[in-house]
Amino acid sequence: MILPGSDPLALAEAARQIRAGALVGFPTETVYGLGADASNDQAVAGIFAAKGRPANHPLIVHVADSAQVQAYASAVPPFAARLIQAFWPGPLTVILPRKPGVAAAAAGGQDSIGLRCPSHPVALAFLRACLALGVSGVAGPSANRFGRVSPTTARHVQQELGDALLVLDGGPCEVGIESSIVDCTRGQPVLLRPGVLTRAQLAAACGEPVLEPDELIAPQSQAPRAPGTLASHYAPQASVRLMDAAALQTALDLLGADAAHIAVYARTPLRIQSSQVLLRRMPDDALATAQQLFAVLRDFDAQGVKLIWIENPPAHADWDGVRDRMTRAAAV
Repeated sequence: MILPGSDPLALAEAARQIRAGALVGFPTETVYGLGADASNDQAVAGIFAAKGRPANHPLIVHVADSAQVQAYASAVPPFAARLIQAFWPGPLTVILPRKPGVAAAAAGGQDSIGLRCPSHPVALAFLRACLALGVSGVAGPSANRFGRVSPTTARHVQQELGDALLVLDGGPCEVGIESSIVDCTRGQPVLLRPGVLTRAQLAAACGEPVLEPDELIAPQSQAPRAPGTLASHYAPQASVRLMDAAALQTALDLLGADAAHIAVYARTPLRIQSSQVLLRRMPDDALATAQQLFAVLRDFDAQGVKLIWIENPPAHADWDGVRDRMTRAAAV
C-alpha cells in the first residue's frame, strides 16, 4: 500500500505502525528504507526476515535530529560531532560506540551503532511523528531483498517487498546511492562506505584526515561494521561487467549484428550494429549518475537483458561512491 508522504494522516498512520512493531517503507534523499522501531528487537527481526539479511549485518538507525544521538551512543568524539554538525540532516552515517542494552538487534550485536539524520522532508516528518509516539529512532536499511539493487522510488519498494507493506511515497530519491559511512569508534575517522560526500569534504569538516579501512593497523572483525560493504552487493538480476570505452567498443564489434540481451551504460559514444542492444547514456556528472544508477539497473532488468556492460567511471574522487556501487554490482 503506497500512501502520499505529504499527507499528515499517512504520516500519522506510518508512525503508529512503527510504534506497534510493524514495518514501513519510507523515502530518504539517498534510497528508500525499510523501517522498524530500533529499540524493538522483535520488530527489527522483521526487517532481517523481510530482506533475507543475515542478523549480524548491522542496520543504520535514522533519527529526527542530533539530540537523539544520546539515546543510542555512549560517546561522541569531537571529530564526530563536527561531522554531524556539518552534514546532518544529510547523506552521512556516523558509527559511534553503542550504549549497552540499547538497539542490540539493530546493531547486529556489535558494540557500535550507525546513526543518520536524513534530509528528505518526508523522512524527517515521519521520524518526528515516530518520536512524538516515543520512538527515538527508526532502523532502516534499504527496502530491497538483501544484496539486490536499492530502491529509489516507492514503486521499487512495492515491487521488492509486496503490496501489503505501507510505503510512504516521497518521489524519486534526489541522491540515489546510500549514505557515506564514517566509523568514529577508532580514535580517528575511517570511511567504511563512500557516498556522494568525498573524503576531502569529510576531512575538511571534521578537521582530521579520513582514513580507508586498509590504512588501519588493527585487525578487523569478521562481521561487517557497516551495511553495504560486502564485496558483492547492489546487484541486478543480469550479470554486470565494467569495461573501459575501448573494450566496450571491441566487444560490441565482435558481436556485431548478432548482439542480443545486452544493455550498455556508457558516457562515450559507441557504434552499435545490433538493434537488440539497449543503450543508456551515462551522465558526465557524478551526482547525476548517482541519482539514476539504481533506477537504470532496475530498468535493464525489467527489459529482460542478461548482460549489463558499464563503462568505468572516471578516476576522480567525486565518482568514488558511484564506482563503489558499480564495482560491488559487478562482483561475482
